[in-house]
Amino acid sequence: MGGAPSTQLNDSPTPLGSADYLLGEFIGEKSYPLGSKLWQQLLQLPYDRKGQPDLIHRACEVLSHNNVHTRHLAKIMIHLTWCLQECTSNAGGQSSVYLKAINALYISSVFLKHLIENAKTENFEELYLSLDESEPVPMQSIRDQNIENLVMHSVFSCIGSVDVSPNTYVLHQELLNFTLVAMSTQLRCGSSPGPRDVNPFIDAAMSQETSVISLLVQKLLLNYIIRPRTSLGGAAYSADESRTGVLQSFGFAAANLVLFPINLLVSRGEVPRSPLAEYSLLVLLVLIHYRKCDVSSESIIRGSDPSATADSSSKETMSFCENPYCKALQHARDAESDVDVNSSNGPIARIPFAPLFDTLGVCLGNESAVLLLYSLVQGNSAFLEYVLVRTDIDTLLVPILETLYNASRRSSNHIYMLLIILLILSQDSTFNASIHKLILASVPWYQERLLHQTSLGSLMVVILIRTVKYNLSKMRDVYLHTNCLATLANMAPHCHRLSAYASERLISLFSMLSRKYNKLAELRDGKSHPDKSNSAGDSFVDDVSTEFYIYTDFLRIVLEILNEILTYALPRNPEVVYAMMHRQEVFRPFKHHPRFIELLENIYTVLDFFNSRMDAHRMDGEWSVEKVLEVIINNCRSWRGEGMKLFTQLRFTYEQESQSEEFFIPYVWRLVLPTCGFVFNDNAINLFPVDAPTDIEQRQQDNEEVTPNYQVVDVKDFT
Repeated sequence: MGGAPSTQLNDSPTPLGSADYLLGEFIGEKSYPLGSKLWQQLLQLPYDRKGQPDLIHRACEVLSHNNVHTRHLAKIMIHLTWCLQECTSNAGGQSSVYLKAINALYISSVFLKHLIENAKTENFEELYLSLDESEPVPMQSIRDQNIENLVMHSVFSCIGSVDVSPNTYVLHQELLNFTLVAMSTQLRCGSSPGPRDVNPFIDAAMSQETSVISLLVQKLLLNYIIRPRTSLGGAAYSADESRTGVLQSFGFAAANLVLFPINLLVSRGEVPRSPLAEYSLLVLLVLIHYRKCDVSSESIIRGSDPSATADSSSKETMSFCENPYCKALQHARDAESDVDVNSSNGPIARIPFAPLFDTLGVCLGNESAVLLLYSLVQGNSAFLEYVLVRTDIDTLLVPILETLYNASRRSSNHIYMLLIILLILSQDSTFNASIHKLILASVPWYQERLLHQTSLGSLMVVILIRTVKYNLSKMRDVYLHTNCLATLANMAPHCHRLSAYASERLISLFSMLSRKYNKLAELRDGKSHPDKSNSAGDSFVDDVSTEFYIYTDFLRIVLEILNEILTYALPRNPEVVYAMMHRQEVFRPFKHHPRFIELLENIYTVLDFFNSRMDAHRMDGEWSVEKVLEVIINNCRSWRGEGMKLFTQLRFTYEQESQSEEFFIPYVWRLVLPTCGFVFNDNAINLFPVDAPTDIEQRQQDNEEVTPNYQVVDVKDFT
């Protein structure tokens, strides 16, 4: 697209058959029939794709004006389907077959994106995805099907059926880029799906056969696992580099395809960038998180009044059509298992869970990878079970904890997703027990102190508490607090030899929350005045009384966590007893609090027992830490829990809310746009507010990101 089409954009003569001439005819006023030689000539020429955005924009403007009667966008997409069908049926064929398909994909992507982002109508009439009745067609089937269905079927069949090889790498790259462009109509819709939303290509994707869908999901995940890339002069081919000379470099790219099996990635501890893997993941995320309103829900919302619109109260009654891609991901099974590839509902995607697990372990610094892991552990019971039985669970957990440790350099949504994953994992008692048995030789990224020979469970406790403290000082989000505490509560009965540092941090957490609680109590009772310098954003909520009760619940959960450890795991956790004895004064102000009295009775039963044992040991000189701990360890053996009250064991579970699409759809596209190979006009985006670029720390301090819709459900009502 490097030259200006002569018939429209400049006055200089242009040779017949040149790229400029053919592109000029494509965007021009003359309508060429499907059988014209123009299409074959257009698709067989190499193009110099060196940007020149002003000329490309002008060409798009001309086409958008003339496409009303030429229908050239629809026609090139029909030729695109024929090219892809040829690629699919002749896998391993000549490069010229792939060259035509790549050209058709690229040209279609450029003009389609322009028409989508500049559409003036809600139903995208500007696309004109149909042919005139007078248009001669070589096959009647073209008239019997709508073009978007033909296109998406051909694109997905080609992705699923044609192997990634040196000859097909660029083809796959363009297929994925075109798919993202075609699905970008979502960016023009509102922040939550509505019955009037029109997304022609992604709706067509939802109507594909089960066999095509399962094969596509399988192929996209395999691309993500294998991470193929090309080396062009030592650098990986990237679709966001203005597509410079892609076609001219096609043969060179084919000769330099590199496949990176994940065991090589893990052994080297590095993740080479693979645009094909990144695009595959983005396409999968868009597909599995798409939601289309059920047609019947529109009548529920509007009733008999056709002019009525859906308001917030009616959203609860809105229903959505089943997403077949989400279903395919949920039903995907391990390629190494003996599950039949065909179920009662059709073919099942077969994914090698072991390399997928390893790939995710080295990629969790990327938000898209985190969202994939969330989608798998939340929706695919087979994958969750596989993760829970892995003996090297640190492969996933250590990168998650390291990312949480560096929360100030991550987006708030990234942190939310990681915490939800931990909560889901902590719902399993086997997981909670196993993480305390896995010992880490060192944790080099933890800077506050040296952590040697610490258990994975102790590290998880330390990082969750650190995240709570970070949230209290920076993000101030009640859901993040709740999620951290819920995970700690699930872990509590299974704690085993919690480290001294983790135990001290746990008591420190209670102390920190109690100080905030006391400050709020004084504000509520009018005994003090808020700090005006921080009044704009120092609270979770504006209502001091509401925040006071929130912190009352937080304190109670921490006391319940301590009770769970003391009730079910005290003999195995002498360091927790030591930390409580060392700072037992922090519990004294709450000893007679009506919300905490029963829980503190258990804590004081433990404190009284060990204090009396300490008094019974007469010593010359001062007590040392080692001597105190020795007495505690010796008396842990004789601890029988006499006088302890048994409470129903805390168990928190994660449930995705019914309106979670209001978070996930914008979130996915926020991940897509910085990575994909095209730039979408900010002014045309209605899906989410487009803010001026700011650094991550500032965005977190301003709390500009949307909180994900999820809820933590406690099996026991502790309030």
